[in-house]
Amino acid sequence: MLFRLLLLLCIILIAVSGVLYLLTDNPRYLNTAWQIVRTAVLVGFIMLLLVVLERYALVGWGVLRF
Repeated sequence: MLFRLLLLLCIILIAVSGVLYLLTDNPRYLNTAWQIVRTAVLVGFIMLLLVVLERYALVGWGVLRF
């Protein structure tokens, strides 16, 4: 739930930055949008690694029992 909310917030921020760039032609807004994209991809990759760790490593080692 929280992850979806953060994803929606990132999409809104990227769209707002894109619109502001088109209106003002200031490259600072493109840089902000690019930083948001990089951060969102990094956080998504970390979340994926945590899911894989939980699913395979912890269950495989018998730490978590399902």
